[in-house]
Amino acid sequence: EGGIIDGLSTALYGEITVYEAMGRAQMIVSKVQVSGEGDLQARFEELKQRLNAEGLFSPEHKQKLPSFPERIGLVTSASGAALQDMLNVFQRRAPWVQLYLYGVQVQGKGAERGIAKAINAFNTPDSLGIPPVDLLIVGRGGGSIEDLWNFNEEVVARAIYQSQIPIISAVGHEIDFTIADFVADERAPTPSAAAEIAVPDGEALRNTLTHLSSRLGNATTGRINRITERLHFLRDALERRSPKALQQERIQQLEDLSENLRQSYLRALVTKATDLKQLRLALAYNSPQMVIERHQERIASLSEQLESATQHRLTELTQRTRRLKDMLRTLGPESTLARGFSITTDQDGAIVNDAQCLTSGDQLTTTLHNGVITSTVN
Repeated sequence: EGGIIDGLSTALYGEITVYEAMGRAQMIVSKVQVSGEGDLQARFEELKQRLNAEGLFSPEHKQKLPSFPERIGLVTSASGAALQDMLNVFQRRAPWVQLYLYGVQVQGKGAERGIAKAINAFNTPDSLGIPPVDLLIVGRGGGSIEDLWNFNEEVVARAIYQSQIPIISAVGHEIDFTIADFVADERAPTPSAAAEIAVPDGEALRNTLTHLSSRLGNATTGRINRITERLHFLRDALERRSPKALQQERIQQLEDLSENLRQSYLRALVTKATDLKQLRLALAYNSPQMVIERHQERIASLSEQLESATQHRLTELTQRTRRLKDMLRTLGPESTLARGFSITTDQDGAIVNDAQCLTSGDQLTTTLHNGVITSTVN
């Protein structure tokens, strides 16, 4: 009982009684100790203190584990239950991870050299013909202190310390501690726990990504809708105030004035034609030559007046038309830009007329008479 099994070497302490007459000896045992256990514990404590003093257990030296490793190296027995436990966890939580096994002997004489060799080999992946791994898990299943002793050897501790790849130590059960646990970047209580520490839960990650994707899609759609509405508003405002719209308005005014001038001229012609007809009728009724001559003189005078008035009216309207054209050129944005003025808009297309509204990092666009300048407020 109490862990005593067949074949176990032990040291017994007690009182021996010899029965000489019967040739028998009897021992009353007061203490049983596994042979060599005390020596191993002493060696463990001595190595632990020495390596700690050298800084092999220092938190500053420990590397951060990758959040999403793509390739993971496993240093364990190819036939042990620990490997199968880890494979089951990886298949359940992160089936996309690529696993690379370096099968080693995990107990017995010389096993520590094979473990150290495997760690060093993963740090030079070209020698294995594989791509670099992001993380290493070094470990085995539970056992006695003798079974786990290879992970207490100095050669393993130094290989873990010198590794450029983050290492999770997963040796034995939760109550077991080895030198490898203290040197490693992370200690797992069991190989299965090491696999869970190494990778995120794929299902939970998938749910989180789905939720974030939905939120991002809704936010993007809302943002696009608001920008589209803003663009439609700005486009309508620009169309109403664009040089083309203003020019079209002035052209319409000129056409209205021209039509009014033509109608006025036609009315004047009709009126004069009517007067001329009446004069001719009066002349027909007053045939004396003098009357004819006076009327002819009046007609000539009226004709000159008509021509002069018409010419004056045409000149007046022409000058007014030219003034309107000059005003159009003066008031139009092209003329303003040509005089050295410019129009500055922000990243949303709004006109900037107050420097207090700007902040560092704002993107500005300045339109000149010839060309456009983009700038950043600093």
